[in-house]
Amino acid sequence: MHNAPEEERGGGDRKAGEMSASRRGRTEEVKNGGDEGEKESLMMELTKMVQTMVKESSWWERRGVDCSILAAAFVCLPPGFLLLGSSRLLCFSVGVLLMGVAHAVITVKGTHLASHGALSESPAWAKFWAVFFIEICSSFSARAGVQGHIKMHHAHTNVVGLGDSSVWKVPLLPRSVYLFVAPLAVPVITPLVALAHLRGHSSALVLRTVVMVTLGLYSQYWLLVNVSGFTSPLSALLCMLVCRAMFCVPYIHVNIFQHIGLPMFSPTHRPKRIYQMTHGVLNLPRNPLLDWIFGHSLINCHVEHHLFPFLSDNMCLKVKPVVSKYLTEKQLPYQEDGYLSRLHLFFHRYQELMVFAPPITELVGVQ
Repeated sequence: MHNAPEEERGGGDRKAGEMSASRRGRTEEVKNGGDEGEKESLMMELTKMVQTMVKESSWWERRGVDCSILAAAFVCLPPGFLLLGSSRLLCFSVGVLLMGVAHAVITVKGTHLASHGALSESPAWAKFWAVFFIEICSSFSARAGVQGHIKMHHAHTNVVGLGDSSVWKVPLLPRSVYLFVAPLAVPVITPLVALAHLRGHSSALVLRTVVMVTLGLYSQYWLLVNVSGFTSPLSALLCMLVCRAMFCVPYIHVNIFQHIGLPMFSPTHRPKRIYQMTHGVLNLPRNPLLDWIFGHSLINCHVEHHLFPFLSDNMCLKVKPVVSKYLTEKQLPYQEDGYLSRLHLFFHRYQELMVFAPPITELVGVQ
């Protein structure tokens, strides 16, 4: 007589416990969903603020400043070729410097902006500039460059196995060689890797890329021989290598400093965009040289660039105060570190960060 009510009470207790657990589960789901929704709303709110600034900005701010810097780099080429023909050491050295700076501006800043279509609002012109800067000027495949940079690096920033920032990983090299010597070979390696990326593509694409890359390399060689007066093919090729490799060391440094060593994410459990970019991207401080040669979006506005990759370098700099203030107010990370500080970190943790790091897609070209 007494057992039946106790069983009923026990069953009721179990049911109550199950209902309570179910409610707790739903509460957690709602809470987690709320967190995800909040992150989505944060990104939407910040995007509206930035889009408003872009609409209120003039063409000069949106594209004019960066186009002028690129135009100035091209203007430096004629005097550079003429100075390279001088017998005076000082004039020759100035010519080498002019050529090196111009080449870095055109092939890093120009190629990066062109890969994002930031040089023109017209899709046709954007494609033209991508082929011009990436294939003719930078000796790489425009298709592979855009694919690797836009669809891999930006889409999968710091996602294990998909996209980090290192354009070149050679874990067999000692740290000093990798950081300070091996980057000088990038001008030679880049066109070779471009050819490797062409396997499996249409004959038309292969032919275009080969012709454009050859045109860019041969035109510089021809000008060195016929304008600068180089009589030896070897000396002309050596001059090309020196000018093209002048800023390769800081270029490789910048590429590894701003992502590697920061939080990595799983391909199956990746966070929302604003969380991924604020945790996996780092800004370097403003640098009078690299800021203008490589562009703000690759140096001191890299966080802004990854959040809004369609912006030009100058617009990234303009929205930087708004973005940094917003992220700070929302208690999201806004990561910054100095060039020498990151160099010290990579030099002393080279094995951990570059040799034993998780396998990531290896890309050479546009970053």
